[in-house]
Amino acid sequence: MAKGEQLHKGHLEAVNLFGKSIAKRAAFRCEWCEGSDGLRLWEYRPDQEPSPENLALLCDACRTLSGSKSGDPHQLRSLRNALWSDVPAVAEGAAIVLSRCKEPWAREAIEESFIDEALKARLL
Repeated sequence: MAKGEQLHKGHLEAVNLFGKSIAKRAAFRCEWCEGSDGLRLWEYRPDQEPSPENLALLCDACRTLSGSKSGDPHQLRSLRNALWSDVPAVAEGAAIVLSRCKEPWAREAIEESFIDEALKARLL
């Protein structure tokens, strides 16, 4: 097995170790929109060591939003409550996605949130 493949496999195993505890933390719901379809772990910072603060349980739709350049403003509204989470992967990840929306309510939601001030300044 190639070294890169072996490292990737080890990383995925480390992520999966947190699956049950994060599912319980999330009450088996998407941590961004509270949906329940296609729940899977999502890494906020995949270049860092996996940890509960760096992982979120997201549904299919929110995982798609996390990788898109824009989204439907109506669909993005469901992410506002996630900004109040004390888990960086949940709050900061949602803020990054919301920052792509140019609607005034999205900017206001980010401004009012408790996310890291440096990240907030970068997003706004």
